[in-house]
Amino acid sequence: MRGAVIHAPGDVRFETLDDPKILHPTDAVIRTAVTCVCGSDLWPWRGLEPIGGAHPMGHEYVGFVEEVGAEVTSVEPGQFVVGSFATSDNTCANCRNGFQSNCLHREFMSTCQAEYVRIPHAQGTLVATDEVPAEQLWPGLLAVSDVMGTGWWAADAAEVEPGSTAVVVGDGAVGLCGVIAAKEMGAERIIVMSRHTSRQNLARQFGATDIVTERGEDGIARIRDLTGGIGADSVLECVGTAQALRQALHSARPGGSVGFVGVPHEVAVDGQEVFFSHVGLRGGPAPVRRYLPDLIDRVLSGRIDPGKVFDLTLPLEQVAEGYRAMDERRAIKALLKP
Repeated sequence: MRGAVIHAPGDVRFETLDDPKILHPTDAVIRTAVTCVCGSDLWPWRGLEPIGGAHPMGHEYVGFVEEVGAEVTSVEPGQFVVGSFATSDNTCANCRNGFQSNCLHREFMSTCQAEYVRIPHAQGTLVATDEVPAEQLWPGLLAVSDVMGTGWWAADAAEVEPGSTAVVVGDGAVGLCGVIAAKEMGAERIIVMSRHTSRQNLARQFGATDIVTERGEDGIARIRDLTGGIGADSVLECVGTAQALRQALHSARPGGSVGFVGVPHEVAVDGQEVFFSHVGLRGGPAPVRRYLPDLIDRVLSGRIDPGKVFDLTLPLEQVAEGYRAMDERRAIKALLKP
C-alpha cells in the first residue's frame, strides 16, 4: 500500500509501505475512506517535536472494515466505521469511567495517512454506522474521529452550560469544532479569539457571537471588557502554547472552568496563579470514544456539520502539500482522499 512517512522537519513523503495485517485477535484492518492532516501533525513538521527515525503519520480515519481478528465481534467486513486517535478496549476501569483515551491498554494511532490501517483493540475502538453513509457525510464523520470529538471534550471539560458565556482560544479545526460543541451545549454567548477572516466567518457559521482579534494581555483585557470585567464562565483552550493557556486562565471568571485540549508545548502552570484564580482546569487527550455514538448521530442527522473545517481536498498522494498548506495558513484542515 501507499502512505505518508515523515523523514525530517518539512519532509513528508508518500511511499510504498507494507500492507497492514492482523497481528492480534483484537485487531481489525480497514480500507481508508478519507483521512486528513491534523494541526498536531505540524509540531514535528515544524521541528518542534522530535521525529527520531522516519515513520508513518496520521491519526484520523474513517473507512471500511476489510478483516477482523478472531475476538472482534462488534464490527464485520464491509461495514463503514469511525474510530478514535486513541484505541481502547472500552472495558477497563478508565474506559468505564468515560476516559477511554486513558485506557489501560491504550495505543495512539499513528499510521492513518495511508490506504489501509490496522486498528488495535477494534472491539472497543470502532463504531459502525447502520449503513454506508452518503459520501458527502464522510468529512463530518472524519472530523468526529478527532477534531470534533476533541472540541466536544474541550467544551465538556470547561463545563459549558445552557445560557453561559464561553470563550474559545484558537481558531484551528479543534477550536472551530469547540464552537459547535459550545453551541450544542447551550452557550448563549460564544467569543472566539481569531485573527483570520476565513476562520472568523466559519466560527460565526458555527455559532460564534463575538470575535476578539487581540492576543496576550490585550486579548485578556478585551474578554474582560466583553464580560463586565469578570471573565467567561467557560474557556476552551485549543492551541497548546504557554500564551494560549495563560490567556485562557485569565479569561475565565473566578469559579469558571478551562478545558485545555491543545497538546502542551513549553507550558508551565504557576501554582500560586491557579490557586488564587479560583478557576478549574481540566484537559488531556480527548476521550473521543465516549462521544462517538452521539456525535455520529448528530452528523448523520444533519444537526452539525464539522466537515466544513476541511477547506482543502487533495488526493492522498499529495499529502505533503496538505502539510504545507496548513503550515502556511492557506488551509484550516486538509482532507485526503486515497
